[in-house]
Amino acid sequence: MTDAGPTSTGVETSRVLSIDAMGGDNGPATVVAGLARFLKKKPGTPVILHGRSSELAPLLARHGLTDAVTLRDAADVVTMHDKPSHVVRHGKTTSMWSAIEAVRDNEAGVVVSCGNTGALMAMSMLRLRKLEGVNRPAIACLWPSRNRQGFNVMLDAGADIRADQDDLLIHALMGASYARTAFDLAQPRVGLLNVGTEEHKGRAELKVAHELIGTSADKGGFVYVGFVEGGDLPGDACDVIVTDGFTGNVALKTGEGIANLIADLLRDALRRTPLSMIGALLASGALRALKKRIDPRRVNGGVFLGLTRTVIKSHGSADETGVAAAIMLAHRLVDQGFSDKLAARLATALPHDADRTPPLTDGAQP
Repeated sequence: MTDAGPTSTGVETSRVLSIDAMGGDNGPATVVAGLARFLKKKPGTPVILHGRSSELAPLLARHGLTDAVTLRDAADVVTMHDKPSHVVRHGKTTSMWSAIEAVRDNEAGVVVSCGNTGALMAMSMLRLRKLEGVNRPAIACLWPSRNRQGFNVMLDAGADIRADQDDLLIHALMGASYARTAFDLAQPRVGLLNVGTEEHKGRAELKVAHELIGTSADKGGFVYVGFVEGGDLPGDACDVIVTDGFTGNVALKTGEGIANLIADLLRDALRRTPLSMIGALLASGALRALKKRIDPRRVNGGVFLGLTRTVIKSHGSADETGVAAAIMLAHRLVDQGFSDKLAARLATALPHDADRTPPLTDGAQP
């Protein structure tokens, strides 16, 4: 797949950002505020903003972005309660569909949306299509860790609850390609999430995937470290953690819940007595640094991997800081030509169909 050509203004359309302004929990005002924050850091970045013009035009004017953003009117909105199957059949007038169509029509290179995850994935698969060799796309998220880069990539975070051994191999290849682009890692380290690091543990498909990923590491340009456990998600054992969407989504939401609990408990403890409040004041600098390090808004943005073009799913409840982070991630990926790099990597590293391992039956023994 080659890059789209320049627009009439001389801008490569592959570098244009297509943003769905509607559908998030906090409404279009938060999306526009996040976009304004992003454009302060990356002025001149071409953006197409999709949504109701009557609502978006005043917001753009308030932030002084009327002339900096192309506004694309879309009358309807995909809500968080809409079923993906319904949206696919009846959603052509929505801002989400419009944002995806801009990429499909080569007017832009990446989609960003805070909207309904299932609907966004269904629309993206329908209009943008899957890469050759990909059975199930995956959502890759960033997990705060002890690594030099400060984060691990984990996938799948919930695109599909199932994943057989071939899916897990593709996840490893896609995750390594994403980590290479996002973190400038020459050879990312990949681990396969299991209930233990011993080779005899785990389900049958995990054992087969273990072999497949190991033998594909050289072609995939990564180092395979073998099985990893849940405690390695925030650790430094690897850079990419591969799992199925059910396990990944549960792990992600558990981690978010624990982080919020610790923050609440710490806040309560620091306010409990006058002495603890004095201690909090003395440690305020360290506490601010810690808050910034683990702030989930800084890593907002799950990447849909396995599609012909890049789609970024921002958290539905993201504030303007989180939205800006998702847009910044989109900008980085299109600036690096990530979609083409991923397609080339999969074409080189994936085995031919004749070499694929037959799927395991339900009666396979672990």
